[in-house]
Amino acid sequence: MSIMWDKRREILANLRPSGGNLVSVGVRSYPKFAVVGAGNGGLAMAAHLGLLGFPVRLLSTDKKKVERITAAGGIELSGQVEGFARIDLATDNMAEAVLDADVIMIVVPATAHRPLAYRLAPYLKKDQIVVLNPGRTGGALEFEYILRSQGNWEDVVIAEAQSLVYASRALSKDDSAERVAHIYRIKNEVKVAALPAYRTNEVVRMLNHAFPQFKSAAHVLETSLDNIGAIFHPAPTILNAARIEAGESFDYYHEGISPAVARILEAMDEERLSIARALGVEAISAKDWLAEAYGAEGSDLYTAIQNNTAYEGLKAPTTLDTRYVFEDVPMSLTPLKALGELTGVATPAINSMIALASAINDIDYGMSGRTLEKLGLQGYTPENLIQYVTDGRFKLASYK
Repeated sequence: MSIMWDKRREILANLRPSGGNLVSVGVRSYPKFAVVGAGNGGLAMAAHLGLLGFPVRLLSTDKKKVERITAAGGIELSGQVEGFARIDLATDNMAEAVLDADVIMIVVPATAHRPLAYRLAPYLKKDQIVVLNPGRTGGALEFEYILRSQGNWEDVVIAEAQSLVYASRALSKDDSAERVAHIYRIKNEVKVAALPAYRTNEVVRMLNHAFPQFKSAAHVLETSLDNIGAIFHPAPTILNAARIEAGESFDYYHEGISPAVARILEAMDEERLSIARALGVEAISAKDWLAEAYGAEGSDLYTAIQNNTAYEGLKAPTTLDTRYVFEDVPMSLTPLKALGELTGVATPAINSMIALASAINDIDYGMSGRTLEKLGLQGYTPENLIQYVTDGRFKLASYK
């Protein structure tokens, strides 16, 4: 653990609040966090926050997982950050988890965002910040659209991160997996934006108490269109379908992305960048993102991926029923296709991956995913959309 982390933990460790919204240290105040989700990313985030000394509550719908974390008293964390993290509360009760939280970190698959928004809406309070980690593509748009339909959104800040700040995994699938997490790497920088954009600085200031990696994006179109998982997750899985079905174990990035696969990723990436340009968004290319997030550079995307040491040992999915398909296709590629329709940008490479994934799993991801209707953007022009994400004004669509 670094000296910076040790020092912050030393300062905060004994400052558990008895009431109020913030933990005070001299003239500074530190936020209370709720982490919603106890998968690979949620366990890592809750443990990291606990090691830093922040008050943190963890929500999981898995009662057995809650019981194991509670019995252990916390979460063991290894990798780039190591130690045993005390968790203030592990629970399966939503109201209990988010009570008095300043920041609610949503760390669940994006397929859970829609039902979670409905579940969370009754318990949100004025000035709470909800951050989707990550939002994938259109996450904040969909989340706020649902909160609007429930009549609870004006006093709550919805934000989304470009990607999860960690490359992390639970260590095993036995009983210890619920209370042991491993961080392979903490990204150097992750963009975050609020909806509307004028509240982004407020969100970043709060997050920076714990995560200096979070930086302001222009608005949620930037974080959504900089969703690099849309490029790196579905296509390599689909194009390695035979290897995965055969039970072959291979490094997902370094072995699963060959020069030919990388060229397909580059074609998809160019379509994403074209949509961004049509909306006036300065999106980053997948290759440049690798350099920014991990310091991995190369003359082309294939070389940059091979040069990323943080990807070493990250294995491919063992089944095609994986979040790289059932999450990243409907929640990343489908909304990219939708934004292409809104802006008039053709997306043949992206569309082909949606079609292949739909055939593989016999699900119409083009309809089940984040369409313009589900994002509340039917009838919008690019100008309407920019205005909405910038200052919050919107053309009211029917609630679905």
